[in-house]
Order: sequence, then structure tokens, then C-alpha cells
Amino acid sequence: MIVRALLLATLLAPLAGGCGSTGPSFLAPAIELQVYAAASLKRALAAVAPAYAARRPEVTLTVSTDSSAALATKIEQGAPADLLLSADTKNPQRLVDAGLASGELVRFAGNRLVVIVPAMGRGSVEAPADLGDPGVRVVACADGVPLAAYTATWLEVVALLPGYGTDFPARYASNIVSREQNASALVTKVMLGEGDAGVVYASDVSENAAVRVIPIPESENVRATYGGVVVRSGAHAGAAAELLAWLAGPEGQAILARF
Repeated sequence: MIVRALLLATLLAPLAGGCGSTGPSFLAPAIELQVYAAASLKRALAAVAPAYAARRPEVTLTVSTDSSAALATKIEQGAPADLLLSADTKNPQRLVDAGLASGELVRFAGNRLVVIVPAMGRGSVEAPADLGDPGVRVVACADGVPLAAYTATWLEVVALLPGYGTDFPARYASNIVSREQNASALVTKVMLGEGDAGVVYASDVSENAAVRVIPIPESENVRATYGGVVVRSGAHAGAAAELLAWLAGPEGQAILARF
């Protein structure tokens, strides 16, 4: 009986230790992912982070937002990033072509354009075509920023439509009073009344009471495609690839769709 008791105690000892405070050896090591993301993804990623933490509690997302072009340039210059989530496909493809990415570009989200005006504005802009009217102060993005490229494509599209006119792009350009470095800065300018209107992503202003949204009809709109790449020089390429795949999968898509 004594031998049997000793044998049972020996077998149970490791199990007891694993359930107590000495259990960290059974936990996966902590991973801090450095995520560089387009400014228009800021709100969406704030919702993504806790959802992903529930699935992978050992992974923490540290998110830095700016213009996609500026972020890609930082990575080219050696900034310590694990993942680039861009508001276009051009900038992440840039990293792929330069051999700075691990794997191929992954398209993980889409967006559309809207016009915004201050919630308490003068009311001079009531439709997208009004952005070309004399005296309207338009806030835009600087050249190289994906939003600027999408807006330029939109201008080309609507210039061929009734109600705009072929000179609409020129009239729009003459109304620009400032060019911002990213989409979030553009929204802030309009919110503060430093401009009468601007073209932004729909995700930038959902649930934003400081601006009024003027929809751009689907037939006139331009769809933005977001692409992501794992940065080859990052410390956690495997974990970054898992996050990107999750964003492109059902759970991630369900969250992104809210924005």
C-alpha cells in the first residue's frame, strides 16, 4: 500500500504543478506585432485588436497609422515593422517588388468614397457636383497618398457624366485650399471648419457626428482596395502572416465590414 501511495503521488505531482502558479512554461511566448496601417484603418483596427486577442492572447498589436505611402517609405528605410496594411495595392506591391516582403500581397478590404462637410457648415455643398462651384473650400490629400489617387480616378469618371462637365476636375482643383498627408488629417480639417468639404473614405466618418456625409452614388463611385504584406525583416513574420490571413478570412471580414 505504501508503494502504491508513493507511486500515485509521483504521477500526480507534475499535474498539480501545471495547474498552479508555476504554469507559465505551458504558455506560448508573448509576441508584440508592429503593424503599420493606413490612417483610414485606425478605427477598424481598434475593434480588430481585442477580437484577435481573444483568439491569440499571446499576441499584442502595436499599431502605427499614417499615409500608406509614408509607411512604405519608412519600411524601405529599415523601420521595425512586421506587417503593412495599406489603403491601396500599389504601396505593398512596391515592397514585394523590392524583395522587402515575405510572401505575396493579400487583398483584405475594400472601401468607397463619400463627400463630407462640417456638421454645422454653411450648407454650400449639398451634392458631389457642388465641389466644383466657385468659392467652395476643398480639403484634399497630397499627391502620393492613396486617397488622392482614388479621388483623381473619381474626378475622371464623373467628368464624363451629366451634371459635372468635362471641366469639373479643373474647377475642383482650383477650389483646393490645403493638401493633407493622410485621410485622417483631411477629416480633421473639415471637422474644424477649415474647409467646406472633402472626399474621404466611408470608413473614416461612420459614426462621426462632427461631419455630415453626402453619399456618392454607386454608379459614380470608385472602389478602394486595401492590400497587406508581411515585412521580411520583421521579428515575427509567422505571426504577422497569421494575422493577415485572419483579416482576410471570415472573422476578420465580419469586423471590417462594420466600417
